[in-house]
Amino acid sequence: MKFHIMTLFPEIFEPIIQSSILGRGISQNLFEVELINIRDFSENKHNRVDDYTYGGGAGMLMAAPPIYRAYQSIIASIDSHALVRTVYLTPQGAPFVQGKAEKLASYDHIILLCGHYEGIDERVLSMIVTDYISIGDYVLTGGELPAMIIIDAVARLLPGVLSNEDSARFESFHDNLLEYPQYTRPEEFMGQKVPEVLLSGHHARIESWRRERSIERTLERRPDLLEDAVLSKKEQKFLNDLKKDLQI
Repeated sequence: MKFHIMTLFPEIFEPIIQSSILGRGISQNLFEVELINIRDFSENKHNRVDDYTYGGGAGMLMAAPPIYRAYQSIIASIDSHALVRTVYLTPQGAPFVQGKAEKLASYDHIILLCGHYEGIDERVLSMIVTDYISIGDYVLTGGELPAMIIIDAVARLLPGVLSNEDSARFESFHDNLLEYPQYTRPEEFMGQKVPEVLLSGHHARIESWRRERSIERTLERRPDLLEDAVLSKKEQKFLNDLKKDLQI
């Protein structure tokens, strides 16, 4: 997997891709990150990449030509048989959810286009973008922070990036459920004890307890997720009983 980031501010990414799990994954050649400065593809002597919008309006718009040339430079370096997605980070996009991260993780190359100012000329977007993605219903100064989120969420799903492969399988949003509560030493902290079942060593009981707590927590905090949750008949009954008790 290789991430190609088209941005006006490549230096923003350096601390992120050099640290923690992402940095280790890159150093071990488990995935790559390429930073492409869109200004390098401007034909203006001042490396200008923006201009006024036709029809008037506040602010400046990123122009199509330098973005398209930057994109073509990436495509020229990619094998023609590779699986590629080009993502534009925008509040007008579809919400970024775990399922989308999992789909993106199946591709060979992810091109991330970071906008700025009032946005990007629509013509180049229609020519190169395959996915419009939003990280939330709010506006940021640019697409760099959303791009970092995409990279983090996708990279950790790649084989070998997480030291414990179970981590990606059993955390929040697995089966459309939130993650169960977790505990570590000491066994008692300020009068609160670790649930006895987790100290029992009985793996089947522990797994059952964790699934029930995941269902319980999802109902409490994100009931919307339960519409598509993957539940056994026993778990569905547990959920129905919970709803009755809470009069939902």
